[in-house]
Amino acid sequence: MTTHSTDKYLISIIGRDQRGVVSAVTGYLFEIGANLADSAFAVLGEGFEFSCVAEFTAGADADEVSSGLEALELLDGARITVTSFPFGLARGETAVITHVVDISGGDRPGLVARISEVLMDYDANIVRMSSKRVPTDGGFDYRTRFAINVGEGRFTALEAALYNTAGSLRLNCGVEVVNQDAADED
Repeated sequence: MTTHSTDKYLISIIGRDQRGVVSAVTGYLFEIGANLADSAFAVLGEGFEFSCVAEFTAGADADEVSSGLEALELLDGARITVTSFPFGLARGETAVITHVVDISGGDRPGLVARISEVLMDYDANIVRMSSKRVPTDGGFDYRTRFAINVGEGRFTALEAALYNTAGSLRLNCGVEVVNQDAADED
């Protein structure tokens, strides 16, 4: 009986943004036998962050994976970490996005903390979150998006609490119900 070893690693890369980074990283990982599970890429200012869970059914050494990534020219100077991923790859029901919450307006320190507390109070799970500074004629505004999972029975009260909290901060709030067919693509 042959036993196949399976290694799972969380790979995190932060570096200077430039065209071709995702292609170089995913191409290298494919070449060495990685099967990518969940992954994300974001431009952060002039930098980027790429993270993924990579599964190697033939086994792999974290130091070798890291060294190979460090050798990629587009990752020169990037911070690369490859660590064991001890969790399962299947997402639970609370990872299905049911709603998207958009908060926008001027800079409000503590905004993410306040909104995430409201979400927690109504048993909503944050599946993804992003925040970005958007240039305007008079300076900058901020847009924060929360892709969440919340039970139907809690949604109406949560929606009212989100609008009230955003209003108290003089911010705009929008809540969108996610089409489940489209949500499956996330």
